[in-house]
Amino acid sequence: MKKIIEEKETKGFEKLLGERVTVFCANYIYTGKLIGVNDSVILLADPAIVYETGSFSEKHWKDAQPLPHQWYIMVNAIESFGLLK
Repeated sequence: MKKIIEEKETKGFEKLLGERVTVFCANYIYTGKLIGVNDSVILLADPAIVYETGSFSEKHWKDAQPLPHQWYIMVNAIESFGLLK
C-alpha cells in the first residue's frame, strides 16, 4: 500500500519572509524587509512609509520616508501586499 505524504506549501506572508515587500493598508503604503509574521502582525526591518508612489514602473518611490526602527503592521489593516520594488 502506498502512503501519500502531503507537504505543507508555504504561502502568503510566510513565503515572502526575507523579501522586501510592499503592503497596502487602509490609509498608508509601507515597504520594508519582512522579518516576522504571526496571526495578528507582520514585522518590517528597514521600513518606510510611502507618501507618493509615482509610476509603478519606476525603480524607486517618488516619496518614501524611512521609519526610525523596525515597524509592526496589523494584519487586519492590510488590503494587499506583494513584491514591487
